[in-house]
Amino acid sequence: MATIVTFKPKQVTKRMLSHLPDRAYEVITNRFGLTDDAQRKTLEAIGQKYGITRERVRQIENAALALIRKSQAFKDEKAVFEELKKLMHTLGAIVSEQDLLNHLSKDKLTQNHIHLYLTLGDEFTKHKEDDVFKTRWSVDDDVSEEVHKSLRKLFENLSDDELVPEAELVARFLDEVKDLSEQYKNEEIAKRWLSMSKTISRNPLGEWGKSTSSSIKTRGVKDYAFLMMRKHGSPMHFREVAKAVASTFDKKCHTATCHNELIKDPRFVLVGRGIYALSEWGYKSGVVRDVIKELLKKNGPLSKEDIVDQVMKERYLKKNTILVNLQNSKYFKKNKTGTGQTSACSFSGSGG
Repeated sequence: MATIVTFKPKQVTKRMLSHLPDRAYEVITNRFGLTDDAQRKTLEAIGQKYGITRERVRQIENAALALIRKSQAFKDEKAVFEELKKLMHTLGAIVSEQDLLNHLSKDKLTQNHIHLYLTLGDEFTKHKEDDVFKTRWSVDDDVSEEVHKSLRKLFENLSDDELVPEAELVARFLDEVKDLSEQYKNEEIAKRWLSMSKTISRNPLGEWGKSTSSSIKTRGVKDYAFLMMRKHGSPMHFREVAKAVASTFDKKCHTATCHNELIKDPRFVLVGRGIYALSEWGYKSGVVRDVIKELLKKNGPLSKEDIVDQVMKERYLKKNTILVNLQNSKYFKKNKTGTGQTSACSFSGSGG
């Protein structure tokens, strides 16, 4: 919900721009999107309209802003800038530009007027977008420095594919900024600060991690399926996965498409007829025979019952399916361990 300000932006802007020469007025209104279409025009577009270079447009813009700042009309609007400054402190003293503007108004034209005030006011510092952070504005240098430092440290302490519940990440972050004033240390402000980062993001399930992780930056059915199965915590049939993706993320998910993605992606392992698990859970790919081979290589000879028990922990199979595979003498042989004792099976070493 947008915060209601006590001033009327259009009227404030009209008063502050009233003394500008016509050309300067038109450059400012076009550059900041103060026209009816609320579109911010580029230097090139304005230059083409008036038959001047983009550099000349920039000069006119800078001169016009300086002229506004020196005017009595600007000084008369001091209360507007004080109100915006106080509001920014309540939002955390440093806020992403889009978050700030959306908080103040959902109307694009009104947002453009407020963007002009942020540009004009000495109280406000603009931090341009870079590889790590979105465009943001601040009203306290010390808070700004501490938040930037803490966000970088938070990113460095995350492993590449780590997923952290929102409440836990907020707690970690608030611990990083523990030296800041108590007025800033609450969950809402922490989440607002986190949203400034381009290197840490939240996935559709509300979990946080590095923005580059496929568990965060979801691209298509396979990533949604991965998140869904991770949340479920145990193997699922591909039809269940497709249905869960469609209902949870409100995405179209055809059963056949979902099945194909599960087949192709190494993050998923077929563990039964149409049933898939995540490889990170310790499941390995391969047919039943391969699972038995790996088991015997790792443990040496095992009883038939132990083999069945171990394989069924990795595959959703009928006991008979495992026993049929054990009867293949090309791959497995029985070692009699004594009269009346259970036969043990070991990998024969033949047939690869």
